[in-house]
This record gives sequence, structure tokens and C-alpha cells, in this order.
Amino acid sequence: MTVSYTLKVAEARFGGFSGLLLRWRGSIYKLLYKEFLLFIALYALLSITYRLLLTQEQRHVYAQVARYCNRSADLIPLSFVLGFYVTLVVNRWWAQYTSIPLPDQLMCVISASVHGVDQRGRLLRRTLIRYANLASVLVLRSVSTRVLKRFPTMEHVVDAGFMSQEERKKFESLKSDFNKYWVPCVWFTNLAAQARRDGRIHDDIALCLLLEELNKYRAKCSMLFHYDWISIPLVYTQVVTIAVYSFFALSLVGRQFVEPEVGAAKPQEPLEPGKEPGPVLGDLDMYVPLTTLLQFFFYAGWLKVAEQIINPFGEDDDDFETNQLIDRNLQVSLLSVDDMYQNLPPAEKDPYWDEGLALPPYTVATVAESLRPSFLGSTFNLRVSDDPEQSLQVEASPGLARPAPPAQTPLLGRFLGVGAPSPAISLRNFGRARGPPRTPHLLRFRAEEAGDPEAADRIEEEAAESGDEAGEP
Repeated sequence: MTVSYTLKVAEARFGGFSGLLLRWRGSIYKLLYKEFLLFIALYALLSITYRLLLTQEQRHVYAQVARYCNRSADLIPLSFVLGFYVTLVVNRWWAQYTSIPLPDQLMCVISASVHGVDQRGRLLRRTLIRYANLASVLVLRSVSTRVLKRFPTMEHVVDAGFMSQEERKKFESLKSDFNKYWVPCVWFTNLAAQARRDGRIHDDIALCLLLEELNKYRAKCSMLFHYDWISIPLVYTQVVTIAVYSFFALSLVGRQFVEPEVGAAKPQEPLEPGKEPGPVLGDLDMYVPLTTLLQFFFYAGWLKVAEQIINPFGEDDDDFETNQLIDRNLQVSLLSVDDMYQNLPPAEKDPYWDEGLALPPYTVATVAESLRPSFLGSTFNLRVSDDPEQSLQVEASPGLARPAPPAQTPLLGRFLGVGAPSPAISLRNFGRARGPPRTPHLLRFRAEEAGDPEAADRIEEEAAESGDEAGEP
């Protein structure tokens, strides 16, 4: 059964995730403890061998090997390879869940399109939705071990009420080397066409809508089957697994607390005249490699997470509850097309019938939320400049809606931005459309403020030329 802890993290609080660390079912401890104990045992075995069984010369050789393994382990790009792989697996895991066929939309269309309160109408609606549920059961039998254990043979499917004996004979008489989960969908389309001919479906638009929803439902069944067929390339999974195992195999040897390398350590204290040198300091001998164990917990745990969710249709703690989905889909869909068909409550006026503004009440626990102002947009409280010149509207000619790439004016680039259009071109265009430009003095004012009289004179000349061109017939 899927482990759900959503309610426990509904509010962010101090130590919110800490309470989740004490859970066993679905936890990383349950998933990883065997590998973790094996790693500790192998590390302890090598440590005892080094400390108690080897001679001094052999220890020296082992220390050289350990330092080499430690340097080699750092060359493996474990974080990159493993992180990308787990991201791929998680995205695939969620995509598989969204591909599980649910009959909710289809059952609503059936209830609205297939008419008749008599036995024939009821039989048509129930049969159509049963065919849809049968298709999902057949495809889930192909991908989920839980569903296959529940329905190991087609006889079990018949006994569960998803298929009749005559339908089973028809199904088994169809000879095909491929999976036949799509057969009930074909039965659905033929029965819907017959209902249209009999007048149970009133028009072709309703029939088209019904078949469109069926195609969406069948597409999810197909996608689920293909997710099971096409896995993540085996070579990628092998590369990631070898990378993790190689890293920790090297760490078993390289992370041992060995004697310091000759010449690499410094004396404990400065030598004084007539005093013997003190012992050489190396790494602290802690016997238990805490950081290495944490590293194993993180990286190996990451790999185990990918191993668990790469196929979520198994029987792990966090795998999908496919059997419960089957029960839910059948019950809800039959209830929708049968008991709820034209079984409506009486239409009544709502409590806000005579009110212009509907304000549902709050409880005492939530009344403070009603005092908060509504969000009207991120720019609603933006302070706009009070300068009337900034609010002037300038109309452009329709032919200039998409002008050609404008020429560049280096002198004004620092005032109008990099790659800004030439003010001469802009002013001429406005001049042709609506007469002389109305804001050249603003550009001149900016240029004078910047201390560039040459640019200010150039703007004035361009504005004069634009006015002359606008006055020409």
C-alpha cells in the first residue's frame, strides 16, 4: 500500500520532516539496511586485517594501495551520473501514473449521451462502461504483478464480472500474437454505433464525443503497455550501478585509517635544540568512518530509490495500488451510468439568489483570511510617473507596425540603450504620420544633462529636418 504522509507535512514547522525519520514502512532504512550492514561488515573485516594480521612491511604496502584507491574514487563522477539517472526515473515514474486509465470522463459522456430509462438503455450504458473497465483490467494484468496475482487466468476475469462467458469465447477466438487489451475498445465502438442506429444516441455529435473520449481512454491503456515494453536503456542502468558499486569498492580500501604517508605529515611541534623529534601526525584514527558511512547512505540510498520506482507496478511499499484502482473505477463508473442516470435532486434557488455579491461564511478558525485583500495582479500597486509628458499617447502609422531594422546612433546609444533605434528615423516616421514630433525637447534635455552638446545639437537638427519633411505636400 502506498505510504502517504501528506497530512504530516501540511504545515511547515520546526522539525517538520524530523518526525518522518522515525517511520519504518516505506523508509530508506527498510530499503537499504541489508546493503548498509554488508558494507560495514566488509569495512570492519579489512580494518581488522590491517591492524592485527599484517606485518609492518605489509601495512606500508596496504597504506599505499589505500591512498591510491582513495584518489581513484574521487575520479568517478558519481553525483552527476546518479543524479541525472534518478531524475529520469522519477519523471518516468510520474508519467506512468498519469497514464493509468480512469473512466471518469468517459462515464460522464456515456451518462449524457446514451438515453433510455428502460432495460435496453440501462443495459447499453452498463455494457459500454464495463467494456472500458475490461480494457484497463487486461492491460494492468500485463504490467502489474498485483493484478496478475488477482486475475491469473481469464476465468478469474469472468468470475469477477468484467467479462461474460460468451465474450470470453469471442476474445479467445481472435488469433493474434500480440496483446489483445484493445479488443473491448472495439466492442465499445461497435456497440456505440448500434446505439446510434437504434436512436439511443440522438445525434452524430454525441457519438463523436463518445468515441473521442474512448480514444483518449484507449490511448492511456496503450501508453501504459508501452511504458512496460520500452524500459530505460539497460546500458544506462548498468553504467550507474557499476559507478556506485565501484565507488564504494574503492572506498572500502581507500577510506581505511592507515599510517600517514612519509613526508606528507608535519611534526607535532617545532624541534628545539637537544630535544628528540615528536611523533608524526596523520589523519585522526577514528576506527569508524562516519563520513564514509553517510556517503554510502546517501549514494546507495539514491540508487535504491531509483530501483524501487523504476517499475511502480510491483509489490513494494510505494508501488501503485492497482487493485484498489480497479475496484474504484468499476464501482464509480457503474454508479454513474446506472443509479445516477437522470436521478437528479430538485433544482432550487441558491442562498445568494437575491444578493448581488456572494460571500460564503467563514468559521472562527478561518475568519482572519477574509480580512486579507484580494490579489489583483503584480502591477496593480505599481507607482506610475506623474510626469504628463510620460503619459502622452503617440499613434503610429499602420504601415510602420513592423519597421525594418533601424540604423544605429552611437552617440545616443548610452542614453537610449544598446541597440536602440535612431531618433532621426523614429521622429521622421512620426512626422509623416501625425505632423511634427511633440517630444524632441525631451531627448535634447537628456543629452544636455549628460553633458554631450554634440548629441543635443544633432537631435535638434534631426527634429528640424523631420518638421520640414512633415510640412512638405
